[in-house]
Amino acid sequence: MPEQPDESESLRVYQHFREVFGGQPRATSAARARRRARERPGGEPFTPGRDPKPLGAAIDGLTTQLGWAAPLSQHELLSSWPSIAGDEIAAHSEPVTIEHGVLQVRCESTAWATQLRLLRADLVTRILDRYPDAGVESIRFQGPDAPTWKRGPRSIPGRGPRDTYG
Repeated sequence: MPEQPDESESLRVYQHFREVFGGQPRATSAARARRRARERPGGEPFTPGRDPKPLGAAIDGLTTQLGWAAPLSQHELLSSWPSIAGDEIAAHSEPVTIEHGVLQVRCESTAWATQLRLLRADLVTRILDRYPDAGVESIRFQGPDAPTWKRGPRSIPGRGPRDTYG
């Protein structure tokens, strides 16, 4: 019979005599508790895994488990555009959406869109450093929306007013 370090000698002698003369010893409540603790790892106090988790770690685990990491990272990226691009660039542009790994940014003018296309690699690097879970692979810069003559009360079939522009 293996010897337990926390059992007294008298208890061991009693259990030995019970085995020899009277069958299996009855387990005491303390022995049952020790057996349950050995069967269930991490049940003892002050063992790894028993400490409470910080709130941030618990929320991160929950968002990862539910698959919310990418959408939350994308929305955080959209809301923190001024810190990524800088205040001057953010004053003349705004991120619109992220679709299929492409961040779409609407610029105030075509000149700003052209200038930001030159800074595309630097901006993508900053985004990948800060928000790797967002899934942004490239950026598409758009100029302002131009008026369309295809629909409306004064639209006509054919080329329309474009054929009068020189």
